[in-house]
Amino acid sequence: MGKTKEDSTNNYNRKFLTTCDMTYAVQLIGGRWKLLIMAGLHKRPLRYGELKRNISQISERMLTLQLRELEEDGILKRTVFAEVPPRVEYELTAIGKELVPICLELSNWGTKHRTLALSQLELSTAHDLTLNPVHVDSPVGTLPDATTRDE
Repeated sequence: MGKTKEDSTNNYNRKFLTTCDMTYAVQLIGGRWKLLIMAGLHKRPLRYGELKRNISQISERMLTLQLRELEEDGILKRTVFAEVPPRVEYELTAIGKELVPICLELSNWGTKHRTLALSQLELSTAHDLTLNPVHVDSPVGTLPDATTRDE
């Protein structure tokens, strides 16, 4: 798991985009997995394996990279306990905890938007079916008869 190259376009853009406060904030928590990681840590510290079980779709490499970025950005803290075998826990910092209400509100918005989008899709599909009824006995992939097409 390599470190981000200093001369990469991604690293350059990351530094450049920090001049706008909103862009800076979105860049810190952006991506597919960071919000889910933070949501998993909002109640208590978790070990790596617990986080991996909570977000089963994330690869181990991606989880490790996202945890490192969140730690570098001061959103979470990694604590290594001097035990055998070693134990590592991740927890939100004070700044990370300030993001929890924002994440929950974003989740609420997502629920509302998804419901609205699905209802609009259902209406659109129902409308399409009334305009272009599906003929059960016609083979899949055949074009409609040219004589029934609206000009």
